[in-house]
This record gives sequence, C-alpha cells and structure tokens, in this order.
Amino acid sequence: MTKMDIAEVAASTGLTASALRFYERQGLIESSGRNGLRRTFDPGVLDRITFIGCARAAGFTLAQIGRFLVATPGDDELRARMAEKARELEQDIDRLTRMRDSLRHAATCTHAPLVECPEFKSRMT
Repeated sequence: MTKMDIAEVAASTGLTASALRFYERQGLIESSGRNGLRRTFDPGVLDRITFIGCARAAGFTLAQIGRFLVATPGDDELRARMAEKARELEQDIDRLTRMRDSLRHAATCTHAPLVECPEFKSRMT
C-alpha cells in the first residue's frame, strides 16, 4: 500500500494542507507517519475525507461527524439523531425536487408573468 503525503492528499481532495492538519487535530483523520517533515496518509484517508465532505454538506457539524466515526451499534442517542437527520434530508430532497421541476418548466414556459403560471405554481407546492 503506497502512502500519500499531505500534498498528494490535498491535491486529491481539494482541501488545503491546513484543513487536513485541522481534521487530524480534531480526530477525523489520522496520519500514518512522516516522510521528512511531511505527514503521510494511507490511501483509505480519501474515503474518509469523502465521507466527511458528504456529511458536512448534509449539515452535520465536525463534532457530530467525529462522534459518528467512532460510533458503535449501541449508541442509541446517535442513532436517533441519524434518523432525525434522515427525515430532515428527505424534506430537503422533496423541496429541492419541486424546485428543480419548477425551474425545468420555467425554462420553457411562455406564461406571463411566469410566477402566475398554474403549472409552475402547482410544482412549487
């Protein structure tokens, strides 16, 4: 397994080296050693960083992500929070789907004014 130095991880993920060091200080990722003065990481860190980015985009805080990364099946409080977040995401998905469908319609609609178009309005509700 080939180690990646911090610059390679930064280039692969789009994160800065300082962000990677911050994630490491927060316990979200772990370096596997050093190559001179540079931290090195196992390639599996890329999957973890992808997960962290996805969780952040879903609205989780870094503290919540850190807790999730070490959770066990018996962590009932965390499971409840995850179920709550899944419900919130479902509502967001529904809202965004309606918006997407409305915008697709608006892109070809000839009704003036557009916001009074019955089909446009029906897609927004």
